[in-house]
Amino acid sequence: MSFKQSSLYTPGLWGLGGGRRLCAEVFPGRKHTSASFWSSWGLCQAVFHTPGRLQALCPGPRLAAAEIPLPKHVPGILPQGPRGGQRRPPQHRFGVPVSPRFTGGIRKPSSSKPMVQRFSLGVWQTGMDVSTERVPQGGGPVLVRRRSPVPLGLREMLKARLWQSCTCSTRRAWALLQGLLPATRWLCQYRPREALAGDVMSGLVIGIILVPQAIAYSLLAGLQPIYSLYTSFFANLIYFLMGTSHHVSVGIFSLLCLMVGQVVDRELLLAGFGPALDGPGPRDNGSSTNASATIAGLRPQDCEQDCYAIRVATALTLVAGIYQVLMGILRLGFVSAYLSQPLLDGFAMGASVTILTSQLRHLLGVQIPRHQGPGMVVSTWLSLLRNAGQANLCDVVTSATCLAVLLAGKELSDRCRHRLKVPLPTELLVIVAATLVSHFGQLHQRFGSSVAGDIPTGFVAPRVPDPGLMRRVVLDAVPLALVGSAFSISLAEMFARSHGYSVRPNQELLAVGCCNVLPAFFHCYVTSAALSKSLVKTATGCRTQLSSVVSASVVLLVLLALAPLFRDLQRCVLACVIVVSLRGALRKVRDVPQLWRLSPVDALVWVATAATCVLVSVEVGLLAGVLLSLLSLAGRTQRPRATLLAQIGDSGFYEDAAEFEGLVPEPGVRIFRFGGPLYYANKDFFLRSLYSLTGLDAGRAATRRKQRGLEARLTEGDPVEGVDPVTSTAALVPTAASFHAVVIDCAPLLFLDAAGVAALQDLRRDYGALGITLLLACCSPLVRDTLRRGGFLGEDRGDVAEEGQLFHSVHSAVQGARARHRALAATDSAL
Repeated sequence: MSFKQSSLYTPGLWGLGGGRRLCAEVFPGRKHTSASFWSSWGLCQAVFHTPGRLQALCPGPRLAAAEIPLPKHVPGILPQGPRGGQRRPPQHRFGVPVSPRFTGGIRKPSSSKPMVQRFSLGVWQTGMDVSTERVPQGGGPVLVRRRSPVPLGLREMLKARLWQSCTCSTRRAWALLQGLLPATRWLCQYRPREALAGDVMSGLVIGIILVPQAIAYSLLAGLQPIYSLYTSFFANLIYFLMGTSHHVSVGIFSLLCLMVGQVVDRELLLAGFGPALDGPGPRDNGSSTNASATIAGLRPQDCEQDCYAIRVATALTLVAGIYQVLMGILRLGFVSAYLSQPLLDGFAMGASVTILTSQLRHLLGVQIPRHQGPGMVVSTWLSLLRNAGQANLCDVVTSATCLAVLLAGKELSDRCRHRLKVPLPTELLVIVAATLVSHFGQLHQRFGSSVAGDIPTGFVAPRVPDPGLMRRVVLDAVPLALVGSAFSISLAEMFARSHGYSVRPNQELLAVGCCNVLPAFFHCYVTSAALSKSLVKTATGCRTQLSSVVSASVVLLVLLALAPLFRDLQRCVLACVIVVSLRGALRKVRDVPQLWRLSPVDALVWVATAATCVLVSVEVGLLAGVLLSLLSLAGRTQRPRATLLAQIGDSGFYEDAAEFEGLVPEPGVRIFRFGGPLYYANKDFFLRSLYSLTGLDAGRAATRRKQRGLEARLTEGDPVEGVDPVTSTAALVPTAASFHAVVIDCAPLLFLDAAGVAALQDLRRDYGALGITLLLACCSPLVRDTLRRGGFLGEDRGDVAEEGQLFHSVHSAVQGARARHRALAATDSAL
């Protein structure tokens, strides 16, 4: 059994023996004063007896009964301070330690009110599960660290998790079902009086918006409009069951439609189908073929161009959905966090420019092929300039009129959004009016204007995606899965924060993945959350995902009855709807100056991502943005800010001497702060910064001193660089910079690796050769454990090496260096 001294306060006691916090109240009495306090061991009792003895009894295996004599005191005298004299009881809040440390007698109060006092309690402590590490803090309280629990081995951990996951019960099965289908949980708590009206209204509005957008976005994907309606219908139903966000609208997304369209066009060319020219009517499936591709057997014999296009899209959708489901099962929802907001904004900007360029041929009615590969935007602009004289005048006039009406309606909705309960359905009104004008004016027959063509009703029989096509689009599905996941999770978390609830990123991955996997068998293509429709959904009073069922019902009505009515709708009108929907993404370019003032690195990521998407391709732009973001993150940790600290007046706080004026540097002590982790990539920068700020290259000076030998060090007039000649018995080596200790503030030091620990060991060795002490302050538990495992400290906690080098504050480290210097100076004088 070991005897330890613990410092306690009343009330708000701190019991530092064993690292336990104690809370107590003092109850004075005539014969004795008792104190009852709670600790993590239970209720403890302490009694002040009249003869000046204290008895304490605490239950538990770590604390036993103790009885010690108290110092003599004179009644009516308050406790004495550090230098003697009277000291008034400290005023402090509950649970806040009192400083500075003082000792003294305990005065019995004359009144019956509890009195705030400090006393010392001797505790008999058994050796069971108690660490003997003692961390001195410059004469202050002693911290005794708890023993860390023994971690389970890999085999035991896997066995425990396997047993937990394989345990089956009714309650566990129901919890698993609720986890996979969150709708089964919140539907039981649904309140129709509060939420039904808002859900129905928002569902109707989103359904009305979905119909024209679905027909328009089919141009981007290179598919027939009916498949976009299928996608919108199934995605809303599946996310209603599996989504954790209450306000996100999942469906077709312009960026994903563009990426799908690029893959579809490439595969059509490889399969032998001709380039997609915009003829006056529906697509001619009997267009010219590529003979080499047909001979190679890439073109299917039982499928025409439209059929083959949807087969490519469904194969791509299934692979992307499988990726997302696997990410959700493997709990990889955090991966989307590495797609930063500047990266996503830059990607949206670059992709929007690409979409706008791809729709110019529909706006002008020019028949040019859809270009593929790097430089698609530049090639499209060159083709438009060469064929500008072939523009269809009817399409140009229609596009100008529709753009003016749509933009005016959007601006009016934005300015009057506080007065309007429901956003203006501008797209639907424009599409209905344009369809009527085109039908009764016979614009297709008279002026050769391109129209949507026949849109069938009902559903097509489900079909398994082609495995051969799935193998061909394995790599193309990766950026689709990443972009869809990143946008869906970010939007879900954004709306959850604004409305005060939480979402599960991994479940969001499962939900979005299933929105792609299951509909892929029903002739659908890739979906994700869309910002514009989600904002409209929130503004119209949406409360739950029940609004998605209403939106799906509207789309179902169009699928079963109203789809043929859009046969004479001009394609230039659909292109206008797409272009106007890009308004929000294109406006993000105005945020670049503010982003540059805030963070030039993030602005560079934004510009580089957008420029690469425009000049090369969307996929390469996303990859370039991710790589540049990771490189910027590595660059910030590779060259963090390094400063020297100085004391703020007479306080115990220290700040950057180069940033603030009037700070007091500690004589003979250099306090160095490194604002980042210490690892293999920045260890050289760490040493260069330290040597530059302190004015002493310890490594070079120690090497030269070692080379010169003992005789050179004893020779006067031949000093080592940065070191004055000293005697062989001197423990202090005055340097040219006049400091005897270096304190490293490790508070910003997030982690260390093997190279970082080796750098600190070499630094301590070099400073030791020069007689300079190296001290570490404010080390986190992770850093301390790394130093211990790396051999910088002793293997056992609380050894002499750790007590002499680690401090819990910069001020205590400075005081320790000062005391050590005085002791060594006294020893040197005596010698």
